[in-house]
Amino acid sequence: MPLTPVLITIDTELSNSLHKQGLTARANLDSSIHGRCRAGAFGIGWQMDQLDRYGLTGVFFVDPMPALVHGRFVVEEIVETIVARGHEVQLHIHTEWLAAATTSPVGDRRGTNIGDFHVNDQTALIDAARRLLVDAGAPVPTAFRAGNYGADDNTLRALHSLGIVYDSSFNAAYATSTSRIGLDPAHVGPVRRHGVIELPVSDLFDRPGHVRPAQVCALSMWEMDAALNRAKSSEAPFVIVTHSFEMLSRDRERPNHSLMRRFKALCRRIAHDPGLTSAGFDDLVPDRVLATQGSARRLPANPLRTGARLAKQAVDTVVYERSLGRVR
Repeated sequence: MPLTPVLITIDTELSNSLHKQGLTARANLDSSIHGRCRAGAFGIGWQMDQLDRYGLTGVFFVDPMPALVHGRFVVEEIVETIVARGHEVQLHIHTEWLAAATTSPVGDRRGTNIGDFHVNDQTALIDAARRLLVDAGAPVPTAFRAGNYGADDNTLRALHSLGIVYDSSFNAAYATSTSRIGLDPAHVGPVRRHGVIELPVSDLFDRPGHVRPAQVCALSMWEMDAALNRAKSSEAPFVIVTHSFEMLSRDRERPNHSLMRRFKALCRRIAHDPGLTSAGFDDLVPDRVLATQGSARRLPANPLRTGARLAKQAVDTVVYERSLGRVR
């Protein structure tokens, strides 16, 4: 029986906001990548521990742009950690770092998102970021995701010109804000666009007409479980998102045990379902991916599932996001 590939993707990035607040590169790495707090480390190392426990592949979309500010060592440390564990490294870009860069492949031009740039500048930025990633020890990337999902159609044209096969920047939940790829927000599943295979972030309806992405912190395990069951009927790849720092509270001071339990449950669910298979982009066969085009269907809203998640989120906010009696 054909299996539905599930891609657990981790956007792996230093915090530009913490950099602006004066945090050192070392402290930013510890917080944003390694997830270190008083209780321990709950970043990419912890995530890989859970993936390895269940024999799953993690896809780490690594942002090399901080190397333009801090030097190559920040990217080398991240890449070495992931490659040593046998997981997949792909390319991520947050162009906000250009504002603090000592050198730039696009001169003095700046933009919050990659889609803010002309196609020639986008090509130069993606090519430069790819070289930084490969020089840090990563294999040549075959997939890309824009920071903030902030790509446009010129991003896809740039990726195609550079020989990058897959993009995973389209997120229907952001289709009216940062995600400017010209797909209809109703679009679900893989599609070839401007020469690149677009693998959107998977999602569901959490209420009529409202899309919520398949992100670990955004969906309950009940919702994720239902969405995975739906995905098995199409065999189109199902793309899940999390972040290197997502297992921490928003103030980065403590682990969020609720999200950690959810991540563990998700890994267990994927590993034990005979209709699913864990995959990276390098495991996919482009023709087989495109053969599933049009088969994926978005899970309809269920008021009970949505209500249960909202109630749990309210409790978790009190437990994990309050410090000294106030939300920080």
